[in-house]
Amino acid sequence: MNLKNKLKKSNKAIGVFDSGLGGLTVLKNFLQVLPDYSYIYLGDIARLPYGSKSADRIYQYTCQSLDFLFKKGCKLVIVACNSASSQALRRVQQEYLPKKWPDRKVLGVVRPLAESAALNSNKRVGILGTRATVNSQTYSKEINKLNNSIEVFEKSAPLLVPLIEEGWAKKTVTNKILKSYLRPLKQKKIDCLILACTHYPFLLKKIKHIMGSKCKVFNSGKIVADSLKDYLNRHPELKIEKEDKVNVDFYLTDEPKLFKNLGEKFLGQSMENLKQIDLEQ
Repeated sequence: MNLKNKLKKSNKAIGVFDSGLGGLTVLKNFLQVLPDYSYIYLGDIARLPYGSKSADRIYQYTCQSLDFLFKKGCKLVIVACNSASSQALRRVQQEYLPKKWPDRKVLGVVRPLAESAALNSNKRVGILGTRATVNSQTYSKEINKLNNSIEVFEKSAPLLVPLIEEGWAKKTVTNKILKSYLRPLKQKKIDCLILACTHYPFLLKKIKHIMGSKCKVFNSGKIVADSLKDYLNRHPELKIEKEDKVNVDFYLTDEPKLFKNLGEKFLGQSMENLKQIDLEQ
């Protein structure tokens, strides 16, 4: 394939950005709901977790990641990271894009999840997220914009991302920590729970079991994928077209071995197109 064809192919790809492994929970649903598109996945595993970083630092990392994906030809990038979506997305859309990439689009994950909560909750919504996401109160604000009668209860769970990234999702210690984080939300008798971190769906079955049948636990990746499908249908001007031969490329900012092992098991497919990069060069 010559360079011209490569560029043409890259220009059709949808970018997916996350701090690490968690964005695969979104990508997996994209591949199921929108299988006829190509994707470029960027995992900033060298600098995770984002949830413990300041808003300015998260914004800096997000802009560097977007620069990389836009230079690869992506016209649209999904910020799968909840910490980046809650702490940096608005600033990205108001400052970064108009100044540097006015013809590109960036979407987050907060809005579609908030809409699902507002539509499906009777009165009490729980949010399980990183410190950065919970401290931003973005979910509470978005849900109450849509339905101000809903009570929102938020709980940060800072240990879950490192445990999942280390492949400890099935360990007994992870289950005990998860129960401890969920207990306050369960005591509030919430009727639905948003997993406000893309890593947490790796624990979806355990979370559903702990919360019980009276609490609806959203499949975050499926909701975001359905939202993206609707967005693409409403914005044909982006010219992100379906392809006969799709491609998924993976870029990581640190040693990819553990990510590759866990990611291939989760996605159920090989990560042949995986490269390590440095965003700070």
